[in-house]
Amino acid sequence: MINRIKHLPHYFSLVGILLSCIFGFLFFSYDKDFQVAILLSTAISYVTWGVVHHKLNDDFYPSVLFEYLAVAFLGVAVVLSLLLGF
Repeated sequence: MINRIKHLPHYFSLVGILLSCIFGFLFFSYDKDFQVAILLSTAISYVTWGVVHHKLNDDFYPSVLFEYLAVAFLGVAVVLSLLLGF
């Protein structure tokens, strides 16, 4: 239980990153190019957050980086396909 509480500030920052993406998408719904920029910056922020989080907890391995990159890439691919109609 104490270990979960220790990570709470990290998860609040992740929620902040993802909520800013959602609000950016809603607020700039008229500009598809800016939405793509928001999407890419969110993906980069997500990967950076994951690396920093695991480095601080001394459990960072190359497989962790590849996992965060894969999830970010898949998220970008799905949202781009919905946004631009690929």
